[in-house]
Amino acid sequence: MELAIPCCSAAPLFNSGGRLKPPAFTTAHFSNSSLKFPSAALRHRHFISACSKVDAAGTGPQLNKVLQFRDAFWRFLRPHTIRGTTLGSFSLVTRALIENPNLIRWSLLLKALSGLLALICGNGYIVGINQIYDVGIDKVNKPYLPIAAGDLSEQSAWILVLFLAAAGVALVGLNFGPFITKLYCLGLFLGTIYSVPPLRMKRFPVVAFLIIATVRGFLLNYGVYYATRAALGLTFEWSYPVAFITSFVTLFALVIAITKDLPDVEGDRKFQIDTLATKLGVRNIALLGSGLLLINYIGSVAAAVYLPQAFKRSLMIPTHVTLALCLLFQTWVLERANYTKEAISNFYRFIWNLFYAEYALFPFI
Repeated sequence: MELAIPCCSAAPLFNSGGRLKPPAFTTAHFSNSSLKFPSAALRHRHFISACSKVDAAGTGPQLNKVLQFRDAFWRFLRPHTIRGTTLGSFSLVTRALIENPNLIRWSLLLKALSGLLALICGNGYIVGINQIYDVGIDKVNKPYLPIAAGDLSEQSAWILVLFLAAAGVALVGLNFGPFITKLYCLGLFLGTIYSVPPLRMKRFPVVAFLIIATVRGFLLNYGVYYATRAALGLTFEWSYPVAFITSFVTLFALVIAITKDLPDVEGDRKFQIDTLATKLGVRNIALLGSGLLLINYIGSVAAAVYLPQAFKRSLMIPTHVTLALCLLFQTWVLERANYTKEAISNFYRFIWNLFYAEYALFPFI
């Protein structure tokens, strides 16, 4: 390439009349080799740009893989169940500390965090092992789950569940003693036989409901409260509030076990899995779940009325009446929507929100 630039000629500056003559311009040609630009700064800028493109090409795919695995792992843990476990654990620990404020020590914080992490590991193992054995069903009912969606291989899922189980048992064994470790292992065992052949207890509706109610209702509440009192140097004893929340949440977990099959009727029928929803119909199960929860709320109001020394009436009665009215309204909305799949999913999410609300209320009752 050549660059043409104007240049003054050596022609005379004056014409024949003696007047000043404008200089004439000619075109001189210079090759690239004679030019001093682009400047050093410009060359440096081009060099950095080229290097950054190479670097992006090298690290981009790895970063994307890490982000994709993180997303798949989070979905694998079923976040709504983690929220329930975390909130329940926090609520029971808070209640135990409120009952014994003079025994609170900062050194308990690390132990509480290790206990919460162990519960999340156990929760992850149970929901994970269920996804491994329910891939075909999930492709119909829950195609967004990572194994069903192809975002997580079964081999990776097995590695994760085994790691979660081992980590959970190790954390409990190192921090909470043999009794709580046995309770924890019992929960893992029940979660295993719920999903894994040849037992696969989820095939039998009544047994399946009892397993879910036991693990999420009784074992979680009793175990956390027992472990907290032991950490405070106290022996276990029931109090009215703890007995209330344990019985309330156990019945609530039974309702969750019943209503969780509502959005899954299509896949359950395809794979010939008997549930109450496939046998009795979606409408009947939704009404049954709502009725059981109403019993819970009526019992809560009755407890506040008959045990004023144990519960705060000013809080227990209006809040549970309000939650009961919200439940009736959502049941009516489901009926008006004619039990479409979207309406059923919204109703099931609302049930979980009621579950969270009870744990959020519990420390203050």
